[in-house]
Amino acid sequence: MKKRSKRYREHFKLFDPTKSYPLHEAVEVLKGFPPAKFDESVEVALRLGVDPKKSDQQVRGLVFLPHGTGKKLRIVVLAKGDKIVEALECGADEAGDQELVDKIKGGWTDFDVLVVIPEMMREVGKLGKILGPRGLMPTPKAGTVTTDIKRALEDLKKGKIEFKVDKSGVINNCVGKVSFVKDQIATNITSFIGAISKMKPASSKGVFFRSLFISSTMGAGIKVDINSIAF
Repeated sequence: MKKRSKRYREHFKLFDPTKSYPLHEAVEVLKGFPPAKFDESVEVALRLGVDPKKSDQQVRGLVFLPHGTGKKLRIVVLAKGDKIVEALECGADEAGDQELVDKIKGGWTDFDVLVVIPEMMREVGKLGKILGPRGLMPTPKAGTVTTDIKRALEDLKKGKIEFKVDKSGVINNCVGKVSFVKDQIATNITSFIGAISKMKPASSKGVFFRSLFISSTMGAGIKVDINSIAF
């Protein structure tokens, strides 16, 4: 059995783990936990009433969080010629063509997002075994395969994130930082849940939202009453 820290155990003295809290109360509980030595992320774990094994019940999409994630993204761009210059001028941490492909091929994945121009996708396809397991594979749907590098970088810096249901029917995402004020966290979560609600597959029957928990990086999970969220 995993041994929990004293700080983690202290969390359970501040709330009832068997209770479902209205969103704003859950955020208040989370904000009241003893602080860590760093600015923790606010994590959401949303269980859906879908069967991820069925192709017509995949849930995947994009959402703009009104207050961003609070995380500085390290963005790498694979491009050619003038697009490399454009990427660097627009704030990419690194940009290049074949030399970066070779670097990634060697196992380098020290970045959060990979943006690629379409003509580089043939090379990127060869990196699937490295990028795929780390959730770094660019896709047109996520806006990370594009000729409009400037727009892609602006969107990412404004708080655009991708969500995707996993094999267990759960969507896990970071939706902010504990240092955010309560309303900022609640608003981000509301926008996040609202975007997912629009992606309910037609073939999914019954209850779509099964359960919702929020937590900090090092904290306990607090169950949220989904019906308390007006999206």
